[in-house]
Amino acid sequence: MSERAARKETANVVWSGSWVTERLGVELVGDGRPDGDGELRELLGLALRRNPKRAHLLVSNVLGKHVPQKPSIVYGAGFELGRRVRELLGDAEAARAVVLGYAETATGLGHAVADGLGPAPYLHSTRRPVEGVVRAGGFEESHSHATSHLLLPEDPELLAAPSADGAPDGPLVLVDDEFSTGNTVLNTIRALHERYPRSRYVIVALVDMRSPADRERLTGFAEETGARIDLVARSAGTVLLPEGVLEKGQALVEAHEPEQERKPEPEPAQGPETESADGAGRARNAGPASAAAEVRPCTRVDLRWPAGVPDGGRHGFTPAHRAALEPALPAMADRVAEALGDARRVLVLGFEELMYAPLRLGTALEDRLDAEVRYSTTTRSPVLAVDDPGYAIRSRLVFPAHDNPADGPGDRYAYNVAGAGFDAVVLTVDSAADTPELHAPDGLLAQLAAHTDHVLLAVVPSYVPPVPRKGAPPAPHSSDGSERQETTVLPEPLRGPAFSSYAPDEVGWLLQDLSDTELEAPTEEREEAIQSGGAHYAESLPVEYQPSERYQELFGAALELSAARVARAVGTVTETVLAERGPRPVLVSLARAGTPVGVLMRRWARHRHGIDLPHYAVSIVRGRGIDANALRWLAAHHDPAEVVFVDGWTGKGAITRELSEALAGFEGFDPEIAVLADPGGCVRTYGTREDFLIPSACLNSTVSGLISRTVLRADLVGPEDFHGAKFYRELADADVSGRFLDTVAAHFDEVADAVDAEAKELLTADRAPTWEGWAAVERISEEYGIHDVNLVKPGVGETTRVLLRRVPWKILAKRGAGTDLDHIRLLAEQRGVPVEEVDELPYSCVGLIHPKYTRGATGADGRAVESK
Repeated sequence: MSERAARKETANVVWSGSWVTERLGVELVGDGRPDGDGELRELLGLALRRNPKRAHLLVSNVLGKHVPQKPSIVYGAGFELGRRVRELLGDAEAARAVVLGYAETATGLGHAVADGLGPAPYLHSTRRPVEGVVRAGGFEESHSHATSHLLLPEDPELLAAPSADGAPDGPLVLVDDEFSTGNTVLNTIRALHERYPRSRYVIVALVDMRSPADRERLTGFAEETGARIDLVARSAGTVLLPEGVLEKGQALVEAHEPEQERKPEPEPAQGPETESADGAGRARNAGPASAAAEVRPCTRVDLRWPAGVPDGGRHGFTPAHRAALEPALPAMADRVAEALGDARRVLVLGFEELMYAPLRLGTALEDRLDAEVRYSTTTRSPVLAVDDPGYAIRSRLVFPAHDNPADGPGDRYAYNVAGAGFDAVVLTVDSAADTPELHAPDGLLAQLAAHTDHVLLAVVPSYVPPVPRKGAPPAPHSSDGSERQETTVLPEPLRGPAFSSYAPDEVGWLLQDLSDTELEAPTEEREEAIQSGGAHYAESLPVEYQPSERYQELFGAALELSAARVARAVGTVTETVLAERGPRPVLVSLARAGTPVGVLMRRWARHRHGIDLPHYAVSIVRGRGIDANALRWLAAHHDPAEVVFVDGWTGKGAITRELSEALAGFEGFDPEIAVLADPGGCVRTYGTREDFLIPSACLNSTVSGLISRTVLRADLVGPEDFHGAKFYRELADADVSGRFLDTVAAHFDEVADAVDAEAKELLTADRAPTWEGWAAVERISEEYGIHDVNLVKPGVGETTRVLLRRVPWKILAKRGAGTDLDHIRLLAEQRGVPVEEVDELPYSCVGLIHPKYTRGATGADGRAVESK
């Protein structure tokens, strides 16, 4: 729809500033043109806020912050201003310009101005500090609820723009939504001019509302600096404020805010809100009380954001980035449109400073949907909501901050969403904001679900500049030994149902999808290749074992028999982790055996404590270490000290040692593994040290979300890639991943008391590793003439793996071992492997790989063991 048509839509509609004008006498006056007053009223409404310096708020109808608007109108307003700047500067000057937008309100507007200007790089200020990124400057916004602005360009020379002879070169274009007093812009120019002097600045705003005194001050400032300062605004005018308006406005806010909301800025409002509406214009709010209703789950949409393209201008956005984003927008919109189905009224909701990405997604959706599409974003700014057609903020949603802000937790807001009649909302956040707080019962997703039929979640990967960061691995080096700068953005975790049969919130896989790559071969062929070429075991995959009907029945029986025992171990290890590493540890499972355990630990934490723990799965490969890029992603999104590595069980402790060695070069990560069962005495954080049947060890992918073992091969995994794995979608009919989780979780309440007692005892006990299992493995290796501990696989889990994947020689079973070994005996029978009962075995069983026929046997370095 054209802007002219949009104006016709608003004809004969009550002006959204009349409520404030009637009560406070605040007026908007145009710049003297015949239609000046009318144009201002089309652009702006009025609202009130609790602010000790300025009670009124100018609410833009075309900015896309507080008022949902058509994305094309929002983008078009900024783009047109950029065209006007280009006309002012001329092509030559425009080619040297840099555009700077203001957080949070004008980050999207500034980006659209940069698009209209043409080839200019774009940067916006931010209130989110990023560790390791050097500040290029900062300034204050005196009237705002959150005042400090940071400038964090990836390129430290972005704002300098020197010419060949060192003289200032290229104008700086500063973009804000409104130019009210000019204080913020003057603070910016003053700070930057001292550090990066230049001869020309251009100020861009939707509206110029300065008083005559403010205009004179800018003129004097330009003379003082010796720089030319131009102003480009869509509309101009002034705000008439009667005497005592601040006090009257504060009293009006006091009268209309619910009692529990009354806290002055900058403190966010606390406590629940109530929803009410009456003819006198009482506040209509939707806060945590709305979340009490049954909440429909959101649908996660994989945008497939183009690699290497930043999520916005926080660290700079170049013309090359723009060239990569534009052709990718239609396909991203198609994925969202498919998930929307037959929705007729859609809101694309951005997140605080993340305005441009959802805006462009919205413009692309407008081109593809017959539905009505609107766009707005959440905000940090608390504004009074009044359900009156003459007031700009009709309703508000209140929810906790969900991006771990540097200034601590607090409330955030979404305006004019509740009661607006949207039957679908596409919430778009960056990955730094895709946190448990977002998914919490009182979080934004729950708030939205209470007011619309369909909530979609689209996550844009947070751009991490390629600079040294705490906890990040050392920078890669080129072939000549020099440090090589990273230039790409790591992708976001893969999630179900696109990758794995787990629900999307259960686990994020820090892997790349190799499902379309042929990696399997018959066991004999694969292991012959490994032996003859010294190939690494992680360079290929065995053919997935397909259990017989008898074996599936045995799995079911084993699950029913051991589910309560597993639940007890899950609870014990989770409570230990929460007590020692809490209160909100980040669970990182070692794929794939650790993944079901990590999911169960996450479920326990939510069931018993109501907390949603982040959970990811990463690859670790014996002889090659842990995935360094996965660690880099984790360090960029979480505090490494909060990461807890999770595995299913210990055997002789090879992976425990591998992880400890692999993390030696990574600052901040704790190498301690939390496991369900530690029969080898290899770790200090465990659910039990008994060697018992964990049903998830009985199968391969069909109990682990249909994900293969991880793959690391040079032609498939580059230096900037995650390790790979396959999603066996074709095995969906045999998948018991959900059955395993649900069966175990059903026993959580039953074992709760036992867990509390065991966890309390463990927390005061001496849990130092004994490495008892390692001593037993060395003894068995010598007694049976193997002379290689790598061919001895102790414990139920490892023995199962030997029978499923390797060339087994014999199985040692502890004399008197019962039903825990039923599946072991069945597999041994099917493969013709003898089972020998022995005494004095610290494990329930031990699997021995054939010491002479070593196809598939792998040593400490992950390579084939040569025949003796």
